[in-house]
Amino acid sequence: MDLLDWHRGRLTSRRLAVLVKHLPRDSATLHEIHGDAAGWSVTDYLLAAAVDHLAESNWMFATVNRDEDSEPLDYPQPTPRPGDESAAAEAPPAETPVAETASQNPSTVQLTRFFS
Repeated sequence: MDLLDWHRGRLTSRRLAVLVKHLPRDSATLHEIHGDAAGWSVTDYLLAAAVDHLAESNWMFATVNRDEDSEPLDYPQPTPRPGDESAAAEAPPAETPVAETASQNPSTVQLTRFFS
């Protein structure tokens, strides 16, 4: 397909729009327009959400069942998704003191009450 056919009148604007709309997911045009999100389907986003929820539930289970004297566990990091560069920049650094992150994460008592 030659795009000059559109200029020459051999290819209608409607046909060109349909061809562009239905480009394959890995095409350079879609990658340029949508960035890395062009390679992610709904299934990929749902799978990333399932991985995040599983990591969070494992963290909750481990937090509830840990010894009282041990240090609190670090909250799991979410799976990176396309377009999340700004969210990653706003995330607290890994060296944040436990006292500051304690208000963000549920306490052992809250988790035990939730699961009881």
